[in-house]
Amino acid sequence: MKPSGLDPVAIHTVAAIRAACAALPHSRETFPFGAATLVFKVGGKMYALTDIHAESLSLSLKVRLERGEALRAEHAAITPGYHLNKRHWITLQLDSVPGDLACELLAESHALVLAGLTRAQRAELAASALESET
Repeated sequence: MKPSGLDPVAIHTVAAIRAACAALPHSRETFPFGAATLVFKVGGKMYALTDIHAESLSLSLKVRLERGEALRAEHAAITPGYHLNKRHWITLQLDSVPGDLACELLAESHALVLAGLTRAQRAELAASALESET
């Protein structure tokens, strides 16, 4: 599941990350850790973060435990989450990970966090989306 309308090759830029995250439902862009760390949240929970000033752009994403282990074993450019729970987060070096894989993992991270919200939180997101449409 990839965000629609995004060229997966272009995910190697901050602008492309922003565009991909903006295409995901209820996504919010924040800077809770300072001006350099761009964090994307759904329902107030993080699903992606990146250092917008880094020389080599990376993207940290939430993953299921088994998926994270398999990805780290298969790809040298996917490592345990930097400054995050290393069992549930991975960090992708975007210049070395295929764009389609990065898009897929971004969408999976968003879906994982969204599914982890309570029913009430998901209902609140749906209600706020309806209000913004009117």
